[in-house]
Parts: sequence; C-alpha cells; structure tokens
Amino acid sequence: MRAFECICGQPLFFHNTRCLACGREVAYEPDRLMVTAMDAVGDGTWTAAGDDRNPKPTFRFCEHRTQAAGCNWLIGAAAPESSCESCRLTRTIPDLDRPRNLYRVAQIEHAKRRVLFGLQTMGLPIVSWLEAPGRGLVFDLLEALPNGPPVMTGHVSGLITVNVAEADDDYRERNRDALREPYRTVIGHLRHELGHYYWDALVPHSGWLSPFRELFGDEQIDYGQSLAKHYQDGPPINWNERYISAYAASHPWEDWAESWAHYLHIRATLQAVNSFGLGTAHCRIQFTPFTFDDLYAREPAQEAQAFLDWVNAWVVLTAVLNETARSMGQPDLYPFVMNGTVVRKLHFVHCVVVSQAGAETPALPEVLARPE
Repeated sequence: MRAFECICGQPLFFHNTRCLACGREVAYEPDRLMVTAMDAVGDGTWTAAGDDRNPKPTFRFCEHRTQAAGCNWLIGAAAPESSCESCRLTRTIPDLDRPRNLYRVAQIEHAKRRVLFGLQTMGLPIVSWLEAPGRGLVFDLLEALPNGPPVMTGHVSGLITVNVAEADDDYRERNRDALREPYRTVIGHLRHELGHYYWDALVPHSGWLSPFRELFGDEQIDYGQSLAKHYQDGPPINWNERYISAYAASHPWEDWAESWAHYLHIRATLQAVNSFGLGTAHCRIQFTPFTFDDLYAREPAQEAQAFLDWVNAWVVLTAVLNETARSMGQPDLYPFVMNGTVVRKLHFVHCVVVSQAGAETPALPEVLARPE
C-alpha cells in the first residue's frame, strides 16, 4: 500500500470515496495505481483533480460504488463495461437480503481490491474469466445456507470460492482455534488461494517446475490423501524447521501457496511502511540476519541483496509490531517465525514473480533497518 494525498493536501487512503477535508469525490485509477480526488466534467464523467496530462483522460465510476461492494475504482469513460476490473472478477454473490451479507460482501470486496492492488504493483497479469473462459480468474462469494451444502473456501482452475462467513470475526476465530492456526484473515485467504492460481499460471509449463520440485517437493503426490493425513495426524514434529506454517507441510502445493501469501504479506506491509516514512533503522533489536546462503539464488547480486534487505527489515518490523499489538492487548500481528529454508522458498517465489512480471525488489530506504 502507498500513502496517497488529495489535491487539497489531505491524506487519502485506499478505501476512500470522498475527501473529508474538501469534500471532493475520490477514486482509484488502476492505470496509475493512484487514489486521487476527482473533478466532474458535467456529462457523467470525471477527470483526476490536478491531472496535467494533455488531453486529460476521462473516467466513470464503477457501478458498484454505491452498492454492496462499495467500490471506489474507475473505468475509462469510453470502456464498454459498467463495472471495474476488480468487480468484473466476481461472478456470484450471496442473497443480500439475508442477515449480514451486505456487510460480508463489502468486507470481502474491500480485501479483494487491496490484494489486487498488490498484484498490480508487482506487474502480474490479472486475466478475467470473462476474457479467458476456463483459465481466467473468477470469484464466487457464497453463503452456506441452513440445510444446504457446506461452502469451502478454496481454488479450482482459476475459480476462487470464498465462504462469506469468513468476514465474521466470530466464525473466523472459531475456525482458527479449531484448526490450530495462528492467523486467519480474509486477506490471508485471498492471497493463499491466489497462490494456487498463480502456481498454475506460472510454474507447470515453465522452466521453474523442476527447481520447484527440488525445493518444495513433488506436487504429483496425491493431494487428497496428503490433506487427509495432515488433518488426521497433524504436521511433522519438526515442521517449523522447514515451513512457514503447519499447513504448509501438508503438500507441496500448500507449501507454495503459504509461501506465496507470506511473500505478498511482506511486500505489501513494507511498501506501506516505506510510503508513510516510518522507520526501524534505530530499533534496539539484535538478531542474526539472513545472508546470501539463505537465498534460492545469489545472482543477480544487486537484486539478491535488495531481497535480503527486505527480509531482514521484516524481522525487525514484525518484532516491533508484535510488541505494539501486545501493548494494546491484541494478538501478534505476525505470529510466525522465519527460518533459512522459508526464506529460500520466499526468494524462489520472488524469482518466479520477477521472471514473469519484471517486478524488481525496490531498494530499501534508509528508514528501514539494515543489519550490520
């Protein structure tokens, strides 16, 4: 995430639809990855306030701006669609007349837009199921109805299903406790399931499949049996020496999806910290930093060093954020411990992303810690 600003100087945040200071309408422009104040043209279209492009592009608001999704994304004025890139990915929503579903859809769609923003900043392709039936990305937001079939959050061939009850704190906490998970959020679900989607898109038919198997294991082992064994017997005793979570130990696909989700957590959070100018450079936290020996590849050296800087800054930042959360009586913000094998897997994910999208790791600003 990034720090945005209205033309009047008031801070804007990613979910805003109006500036609280000057009252201007606010929207997100995907082409420029910017949340900006808008000026009405007078014919139902809008331009970005202070835009110095010539000619100024004109936009329409997504049709779901005032509906359940509460969407603040823009569409080109001449585009044939009435809904934005994010909303067009949602195929099914639950009955909004049923209790809590308005709230649930709003929460899930907000999380989805934030996750998609992260993918856009990484330069990853976001292909809609409407553009590529059978291989594009699509979301079904479903409710488990009384006496109806269960709804499982998951991914199959580009379709990501989300049980809308995941937007309810009590439901999420019950399941987190029952499954002995340290962390369970809507954003976490979306990033994990997108990991499965992008594995299908980026790994099997590329040169990354063989090195994936060397690092994560052979994904051809029976997936259903592996998950059944995991839920019956639990993870290996020493799972925390090789995996970021217990669930990651269940199957190579889940190890990848968990690593992918954590890579996106790290990238998004550090981008937000950098953008707002927060720093950890003077934190009094001593730790043994990760080194080139913990990476998947040492070359190119500058890129590898940038990734190391980010991972080591993450260790410092999460220690501070966890202690801050404890000071408020809240659970740890990041209840995970990284080890060398996990960092190697995260770097592998990064290398795959960079090879496909050219999304290099930004150099670490001085406000974040660099271990000596």
